[in-house]
Amino acid sequence: MSLRLRLTLILGSAFVLLWSLAAVWMLFDLRNQLTLSLDQRLASSARMVAGLLAQLPPPQQGEGGTPLSTEQLGIPEGIACQISSVRGEILASSRAAPDSSLGAVGGGFHERTIGDLTWRTFTLVEGDMRVTTADRLDERDTLKRSILLAAAAPVLVALVGSLLVLWFGLSRELSPLQRIRQALAQRRADCIEPLQIEGLPQELQPLVATQNQLFQRIAQAIERERRLTDDAAHELRSPLTAIKTHLQVAGMTEGETARQALANAEAGADRLHQTLEQLLLLARVEGRLPFDENLQYSAEQVVQLAIGDAQQSGQPPIELQLLDASAQRLLAMPPTLAIAALRNLLDNAQRHTPLGTVVSLSVQLRGDKVCFSVRDSGPGVAPDKLAQLTERFWRNSTGEGSGLGLSIVKAIAERCGCELEFVNTGNGLCVNLLVVTRSVAA
Repeated sequence: MSLRLRLTLILGSAFVLLWSLAAVWMLFDLRNQLTLSLDQRLASSARMVAGLLAQLPPPQQGEGGTPLSTEQLGIPEGIACQISSVRGEILASSRAAPDSSLGAVGGGFHERTIGDLTWRTFTLVEGDMRVTTADRLDERDTLKRSILLAAAAPVLVALVGSLLVLWFGLSRELSPLQRIRQALAQRRADCIEPLQIEGLPQELQPLVATQNQLFQRIAQAIERERRLTDDAAHELRSPLTAIKTHLQVAGMTEGETARQALANAEAGADRLHQTLEQLLLLARVEGRLPFDENLQYSAEQVVQLAIGDAQQSGQPPIELQLLDASAQRLLAMPPTLAIAALRNLLDNAQRHTPLGTVVSLSVQLRGDKVCFSVRDSGPGVAPDKLAQLTERFWRNSTGEGSGLGLSIVKAIAERCGCELEFVNTGNGLCVNLLVVTRSVAA
């Protein structure tokens, strides 16, 4: 069901209900007022006739046998009127009155059935005279129906007109949505340019702005993936070429030269394997794929596991410093990502730390966060190159590796709401990773 039809049904139903209630209320009140007005007409006519009777000479009031004349009494046309004595003798009648007596024993309003007709009567007793005025109920009902129909017709016309105005008004006001739909339907699959639609109402402008922001994020993601693909192809081509070359040398030589070529090929394969693993981890982190979200590790557990992964023979040792009770805090991030981020920081520090020195890892509280500080003993990084440290495949001129370690750390920090700081200390580079904590571990 379309939005226009749904809104028309909802609002139209509300209109019909409200107009119907108002019409019923108005017509019911009109019917009561009309009945009251007709009864007041009967009472007024009876009092008028009684007033005229009081002005006539006594002999003409039937006592001397002279009948009363309806012309003398001024009985209104369209009203049945009878004048009778208290004994029930009819002294005068209008042409609309029946032959039988209309007057009731008591005064006031009554309904009487004479023959096939039902009358609404009003009797006024004045001395020894009774003045009775009456209307036929079928004529009253006919009059009421005509008046009620005349009053209901404008209400019905107004209701139908309101529904038509509602339909065309909704069609006009929803046309900007149709323009947005058409603009999106006419775009090419590879088009990520922002929508340019003029004359949109204020309520739809945030929708188009959000859509354009989505296009911008898609464009950035496509550009990022394109650069990743280009950089990965370039980075993987070098170790593959080196492996192929070393294998060819091993096939054409013998002895120590062949063994060295095979060793070099194996080292190239290890580097290629490490690069592929880093690429897969980066893709998982940036692709928002799920990790072990339900597990909770303390800072000390993460540190021990990261050191175990990073510490290898032939590498500078890692010196751990637990400066306060922060090691027992539970980290508010998946432990897999926390271990990967800290392992990459340690691996990067080991690559830039000369043999004979150590890599320092300290853990301490900073506000409500745990700060992991990894410090190497290398030459540091020039201040103008600090911003390039987290770029993919960027390497310091004195370093080796795939160039993805710090890029992965940055992606993990952005995903988990962590902070990443790079500080030149004068005798090396210090990287601070600040992680939000949950609570104190038991």
